[in-house]
Amino acid sequence: MLIIGLNHKTAPIEIREKFYLNHLEADLLLCELKNHPTVSEAFILSTCNRIEVYLKPTDASLPTDFIVDLIAKIKKSKFDFPVAKYLYVRRESQAIEHLLRVASGLDSLVLGEKQILGQVKAAVERARSAGAISRYFNILTNIAIRAGKKAQSETPISFGGSSISWAAIEMAEKILGSLEGKKVLIIGAGKMGELSLANLNTKGLNKIYLMNRTGEKAEGLAQQYGGIAASFWDIKGILAEVDLCFCSVGAPHYILDKEKVSTVLPQRAGRPLVMIDISMPRNIDPQVGTMEGVHLRSIDDLDAVVSANMQKRQVAVQQVEAIIRQKMAEFDDKILKLKSLETSDYFETHA
Repeated sequence: MLIIGLNHKTAPIEIREKFYLNHLEADLLLCELKNHPTVSEAFILSTCNRIEVYLKPTDASLPTDFIVDLIAKIKKSKFDFPVAKYLYVRRESQAIEHLLRVASGLDSLVLGEKQILGQVKAAVERARSAGAISRYFNILTNIAIRAGKKAQSETPISFGGSSISWAAIEMAEKILGSLEGKKVLIIGAGKMGELSLANLNTKGLNKIYLMNRTGEKAEGLAQQYGGIAASFWDIKGILAEVDLCFCSVGAPHYILDKEKVSTVLPQRAGRPLVMIDISMPRNIDPQVGTMEGVHLRSIDDLDAVVSANMQKRQVAVQQVEAIIRQKMAEFDDKILKLKSLETSDYFETHA
């Protein structure tokens, strides 16, 4: 088994977003891998904090450079920087352990993050639907998903907040002092946006605006959480009013740039505007953060919040690591039985 990837520990956001694969791009890469003569199974995990390609090669000497070349080809991009310094490669038992740690939330920016397990499941299902997963990865991924569920249900690894959106709200509170009575704009009604709404709903806000490309989704969530669905046409007026803006859209370009935000600032009478972009790739131009009165933060800025809260969960890490060791032994046992059956079938066929 082989993993080639990069994550929040090895690469800053400006590098990760160059490698980030949306669903269509991930499907194209899966198709390339499925047709590759030395790859028997594969799946791809692409999130805001990691891009990892999981392979079962038929040739142990398979070079890893071809994955980078394929991603560059799919993204119609040229990586004009030393890619190798940001990548990691895991093989055999190290690769198996890495997947189990990822699924259990031990390798996340927010220790014990719950969303990663759903992301692993979704990645596996996409690969299975594409015919890129067979017997070996079926066994491995089922065990990894069970390890993640066991970690969540039997240990306090997710005690308190355990998502990117939770950490973003914690950061907003640190900057603004309190969110009580504040007005908030959430751009994006996907999973991150919905989690932000749920977390903000307990903060005593004055008003919540919700914008989304699909108006029906914004209307539904706005009704559920007592917010106001708004149009992108009204974004300047709303930015002039709110104290805080969360952005989680995932558009392939910036939806807010310095020019657009600068037209809003004179109407704010010097009130600070906190903007937190948890999109991948980023959807707020980093130059926005250079303007006076604007506090722009991205995913990589959440480290300080995360570090301060992780000490509470350290006691659970050893418990989760024990689960991982148990599941690795379970995997080894299943593979030995599988090989034994394959050997038995071979001799019966050739008897």
